[in-house]
Amino acid sequence: MSHSARLADYRAALTTPGMRGPVVASLLARLPIAMVGLSMLLYVQRSTGSFAIAGLVSAGSLVGVAVGAVVQGRLMDRLGPTRPLLVTTGLLAVFATAAIISVEAKAPVVVMLPLAFLVGFTEPMVGSASRALWARMVPPGSTRLAGYAYEAISMEVFFILGPGLSGLLVAAPWAGTGVVIGVVCMIVGATWFALNPTVRAVRPAVVENRKLLGALASPGMRTVALAALGFGVTIGFIEVAVPAAAANAGHISLGGLLLSAWSISSVVFGVLYAMRPFPKSMHLRLPALLGGFGALSLLLAIPTTLIWLGLTMLLVGTLVTPQATTHSAAIEQVAPKGTATEAFGWVITAVTVGLAIGQSISGYLVEHIGTSVAFLAAGGAGLLVATAVWLLRGTVAAGVPAETRVEMDLAAR
Repeated sequence: MSHSARLADYRAALTTPGMRGPVVASLLARLPIAMVGLSMLLYVQRSTGSFAIAGLVSAGSLVGVAVGAVVQGRLMDRLGPTRPLLVTTGLLAVFATAAIISVEAKAPVVVMLPLAFLVGFTEPMVGSASRALWARMVPPGSTRLAGYAYEAISMEVFFILGPGLSGLLVAAPWAGTGVVIGVVCMIVGATWFALNPTVRAVRPAVVENRKLLGALASPGMRTVALAALGFGVTIGFIEVAVPAAAANAGHISLGGLLLSAWSISSVVFGVLYAMRPFPKSMHLRLPALLGGFGALSLLLAIPTTLIWLGLTMLLVGTLVTPQATTHSAAIEQVAPKGTATEAFGWVITAVTVGLAIGQSISGYLVEHIGTSVAFLAAGGAGLLVATAVWLLRGTVAAGVPAETRVEMDLAAR
């Protein structure tokens, strides 16, 4: 079993018979994934004049995404992806329309907040379905790993483009333009993906005695989710502290540019890392990458110029996509049979919850203590969770069949 991907493997993955349609459709569906929430935040702020209200509404949407990822994933494992995706896209159209009407009517927060939650809850989890499709269409090995790496890299690209598009569209004559465009892209892309013959042919795995915990019934899956949580927490701290540092330096407009810096290095290094991942063993790779991410994040706390901050962000960003790829690949080893889509949903949920935790604490730290402390907390959180993942590494190793563990050990030598 190969644990690295070459450039030829990316080409082989993307030209796999039956995958071209789902790949293109998923691109359209996932392009606005980092756009809808931010566009809603900017839209509400423009309408109400309050960042506090906008932040609360945005948080409601984020919680909806976290819950919806698991619920949709479980449904897709049990029913196949087509029906759940078509239902959620229909509901998204209804709830997004209701949310826009509530903003235009200047409805109270108690009305906008649950609608924002429902918008997030019904955002179609095409990423989870797409990730599971690689496991069905491509045999184990470097080509499948390239497919997982492609998923992680494309998501990073969307996180670069999404905020920029939101910033441009909020300046349109109507501030809700970005929300509408993002939702329409999601609906069209998800519907196209769901109706593709390859996706429609997916049948749920026959699993007897499904456990209530689903994918989390596996101790190894809980460890992977913990690693994803630590990843999200660390990013959450940094995403608030970087714009704050730019604002303190008198260059608030550079905050977004500095955040884009680590996405660029993340994409580039993500491709290279997939060719020669290290450590070879998955149960060691998870804590090593998170620990390295936390350690590099400590460099951001060194008080100096924004140029230094930008260069350091490029360095820290090198370990973003490798972690996302590793989380996806680790699911294959630890998720119980028939729960792959739900398992990826748990990864999305863990990262989302981590982001919310990191952002909320970082906001308090930068306002009351300083940005350097927030950066130290980011690194400390990453190292702390990495230590916990290291202590639990045996649960990930135990999820690998004995013959595969022997092969991995030989490959690591």
